[in-house]
Amino acid sequence: MSENNQYEILWKKIREILEASISTVTYKTYLSKLVPVDIDGTKIVLRTDTEFFANYIGKNLTEKMKDAIRKADTGITDFELVVEGSDDVVFTSVDEEDGEDYSPAPIDPRYTFESFVAGKSNEFVLAAAKAVAKNPGANFNPLYIYGASGLGKTHLMQSIANYINQYKPGLRVLYTTCEKFINELIDSIYLNKGNNRDMQAKFRNRYRSVNVLLIDDVQFLAKKQAVQEELFHTFNALQAENKQIVLTSDVPPKEIATLEERLRTRFEGGLIADIQPPDTETKIAILKQKAYERKAVIPPDVLEFLARDSGTDVRTLEGRLTKVIFASKLHEKPITLSLAATALNEAVSEEHETITSEKIIGSVCSFYKITRDKLLGKSKKKELVQPRQICAYLMCEIMNIPLVSIGEAMGGRDHTTVIHSREKVANLIKINDRVAKEVEDIRNIILKQ
Repeated sequence: MSENNQYEILWKKIREILEASISTVTYKTYLSKLVPVDIDGTKIVLRTDTEFFANYIGKNLTEKMKDAIRKADTGITDFELVVEGSDDVVFTSVDEEDGEDYSPAPIDPRYTFESFVAGKSNEFVLAAAKAVAKNPGANFNPLYIYGASGLGKTHLMQSIANYINQYKPGLRVLYTTCEKFINELIDSIYLNKGNNRDMQAKFRNRYRSVNVLLIDDVQFLAKKQAVQEELFHTFNALQAENKQIVLTSDVPPKEIATLEERLRTRFEGGLIADIQPPDTETKIAILKQKAYERKAVIPPDVLEFLARDSGTDVRTLEGRLTKVIFASKLHEKPITLSLAATALNEAVSEEHETITSEKIIGSVCSFYKITRDKLLGKSKKKELVQPRQICAYLMCEIMNIPLVSIGEAMGGRDHTTVIHSREKVANLIKINDRVAKEVEDIRNIILKQ
């Protein structure tokens, strides 16, 4: 059974109760056209045609919806509304006053130990991650993984989460980013000021009641004393109960600026494992894996060509592969060494100093004939959402800067939004020739400026 069918079965049970509990006009006008598109924990995500409908349902029909959800007894407890053409949540039924409006950072089901390509540069850290996943709390606590961007830290982190969720479903696993942890702590302190203690208590309970806590990119703790204080106490509470902690960073603990000594010693108290850049053989293996995932046939000489002079990170390597697959699809030609060489020669050179975020933003705006304010704004109209996602995708592909920096350039968006945009466009390119051509046209505009 497909996921969509599963969503529809759950929604059908809820919908039947709703239909019997409200007027026919209200049901047909606002609820009959809702489409279930996802299940996020215990929330069902429903798509509606317009933001107006979403806001009307949220304002006037939430209690009826939640009552029907309870009566359906499907395991769903809440709902969220998104608008056609956008993945941004317009309304959520979770009661913010109860401090339960939390949604964990997404865990990509594709990130598994099986899909992680092992080589000499990462075999030690891979073995450590597997040991932690098989026996949380028993080995290497905490496990601290560090290495340059694009080498697979997040892949390993989420592989641990996916393994435990599959083979040890009784354990509570929480994966988050350091940025999300920081933002939630700030919210717990400053929002609902009359109820600060409750908000902070619920924040702490959320992080201290899990069996496995995984935090990505802890280098962002630098110079944030209040956050370090909170994480220190969370760390102690979890370790006291032998609960597993896994951390990733671009640098080892000793290189995080102004990290408190007591927190540094705790980070160093388990196993510190670094990921090194892949060698040529590992790069070729990675390319084979990525090509298999994309159902692309890549000759051995092209694989060697792509692996050569491809930099040190996997993301650049995958970007080179993506450009060649694009060229093959756009020109309707098989992938050959000649086609690959031409594709990479037409694409951006490996030195990206002349390409700026403003140049990419300007090129996208010009191509789609929209203003900069609209591109970087909050509107969820489809004609703005897709150019916005393409802009973020091109920044990821062309510019060698952190995702957080791309998010800032894109109007102060979270780096998880950048990741979502990158993956959304990458998937669209595979199945939508129009999008693939538009992306390639904009890329050429950027490079020829």
